[in-house]
Amino acid sequence: MSLRSTALGANAATAGPPGWVGEFVLLAAIWGASFLFMRIGAVEFGALPTAAVRVAIAAAFLLPLVWLRGLMPVLRKNWRRIFFIGLLNSGIPFACFSFALLSISTGLASILNATVPMFGALIAWAWLKDKLTGWRIAGLVIGFAGVAMLAGDQAGFKPAGSGVAPGWALLACLFACVCYGISASYTKRYLSGLPPLVTATGSQIGATLGLALPAAWLWPARMPSLPAWLALLVVGVVCTGIAYILFFRLIEHAGPPRALSVTFLVPVFAVMYGAIFLGESVTPWMAGCAAVIVCGTALSTGLLKPGRRR
Repeated sequence: MSLRSTALGANAATAGPPGWVGEFVLLAAIWGASFLFMRIGAVEFGALPTAAVRVAIAAAFLLPLVWLRGLMPVLRKNWRRIFFIGLLNSGIPFACFSFALLSISTGLASILNATVPMFGALIAWAWLKDKLTGWRIAGLVIGFAGVAMLAGDQAGFKPAGSGVAPGWALLACLFACVCYGISASYTKRYLSGLPPLVTATGSQIGATLGLALPAAWLWPARMPSLPAWLALLVVGVVCTGIAYILFFRLIEHAGPPRALSVTFLVPVFAVMYGAIFLGESVTPWMAGCAAVIVCGTALSTGLLKPGRRR
């Protein structure tokens, strides 16, 4: 064995995780709280106004950053595709989840959101010819199994006074997940190389324009309360504006399937927030499900690569 090969082996052994891992976990933590804030807003605003206010706040937060960094020419050059991805990746999914949260629990909605990597991996395989290795497929299966275990113990149908049937809410969540999967591959194919800040800002502007008229038509007759406005302010700035910068960075650096698999971790953070802020108990079963989900996420993203013979 040469000195060079020995040095390469030592470097490989001491190499840390990819640079995108920290952003991956941070994004999961942020999106884990978004369902709670959307639920608070949707009860008073309604589904479409909630989604419209969320993306409008995010656009207002991000647009000055684009202008200050001199990125407006990049946004103007690519505005058509970026605005379109905004409808697909923000406008439609946010409206679907806001609609669903009127009749099902936030926990169930976040668990359904964890099916996004299933759709994303299949769409990337069919469209971008992204290779699905055996371990990545196993990771997707394990992650979804953990989500199903958590759902069987914690989540359930909780009809609200809105009169919306839970079945329609479930279909709305799944349709939102399909939109997420398509938008990730579309972004990778047509918007690759653009600054994440430009993509995040333009997508929120596009979603705002797409939702403006229906939201105005369905605007509540009674002015929503201050807590509802504050909830949408947080979900707009933090869970949308900042989160989508992280998300488009992940698509660029880690690829669509790995970026989408962040949704496997979202239910774990949602359970943790419930325990800290709402006094909900964390059972050993919930902890075990969390471990299964994290393991599946690590495999499906390639962060965990079981050894094999050379």
